[in-house]
Amino acid sequence: MNLIYQMQYKFVNLRQKKSQKMTSITNESAQALHDRLRKANNPVIVTHMKPDGDAIGSSIGMYHVLDEVYHKKSSIAIANPIPSYLDFLADESVSKDIYIYEERAEQTRRIILESDLIICLDFNAFHRTDTLCVLLEESTADKILIDHHLSPDSEKFVLVFSVPQMSSTCELEYHILKSLPCIDGNVSALPHKTCTALMTGMTTDTNNFANSVIPSTLMMASELIAAGVDRNMILSNLYNRFKESRLRLQGHILKNLMKITPDGVAYMVLDKQTLKEYDVQEGDTEGFVNIPLSIDKVRMSIFIKEDDSYARVSIRSKEGTSANMCSRLHFNGGGHENAAGGRLYMPKDIADITQAAEYIERHTHIFMNNE
Repeated sequence: MNLIYQMQYKFVNLRQKKSQKMTSITNESAQALHDRLRKANNPVIVTHMKPDGDAIGSSIGMYHVLDEVYHKKSSIAIANPIPSYLDFLADESVSKDIYIYEERAEQTRRIILESDLIICLDFNAFHRTDTLCVLLEESTADKILIDHHLSPDSEKFVLVFSVPQMSSTCELEYHILKSLPCIDGNVSALPHKTCTALMTGMTTDTNNFANSVIPSTLMMASELIAAGVDRNMILSNLYNRFKESRLRLQGHILKNLMKITPDGVAYMVLDKQTLKEYDVQEGDTEGFVNIPLSIDKVRMSIFIKEDDSYARVSIRSKEGTSANMCSRLHFNGGGHENAAGGRLYMPKDIADITQAAEYIERHTHIFMNNE
């Protein structure tokens, strides 16, 4: 029987603002996770394709818990490489056990199919892992899900921790790990590298505390800093190691590519030619979608980047405008209320990338005037 923990919620009033949901993780759910981690012989950690800070932070955080707390040799399987701005988390102690399907397909296939426990982090359904999806379907191993996205495919997992209101999977994982009987609420019992990884992922997924923050998010940050996490080091690695070309690309986008519609939608479309011109690597455009929200009249920001047979869509919005609903209705995606993603398929949605602007303006006009 699957053990599905969708969590209990408590309501907390902050200075008469509207109630915010927080997680209550049960002793039963924590014990169930503890038992499975303790009994596993070949655990594998899997996260979504084109991983971001939350995916890598939660994965590496769990890796060090398995290593130092449970004394288990584990592996991390990902479809695509880790972005360079996160490589400080993947030091020699963990990099040897990271398998990237794009680079080592056969080895990645082997470690997944030979695993007796697969821990799935920061995705709600197998297809979010891209090339690993078939392997996950084929695997007979028990699978655990820890995630903060809407609508998890719960039937695929023996144990599910799903809290869409949580700021990040890293925050959710942090509270779960604290609840394990071997940790018993003692943050100092967590490996230091786990703490650093979880703080990193939470920082990136909240845009450095600019969105999706609930009271427990700030509590997590406070506890981790008190436990010795070097936040300045994390911020320096996340935001002060970019290539010169990234800053020049940002200037080009803001000056020449950003458009703002009368409905208060800012959008930017990045085609393959521009990506090549500025030598854009995975992760180089992280955070760009948030910038237009600093403009008073902008209620929603959309960033589109051309890929092979589709365009990747990132959507951010201010409170009162649903990025999630816009993505679900018009961009083949979804996500959180103010942070969502999706795709425009070619030629299904648009013939080619040159039609993206017209598509955005037409569909967001419909959405913003019928919301």
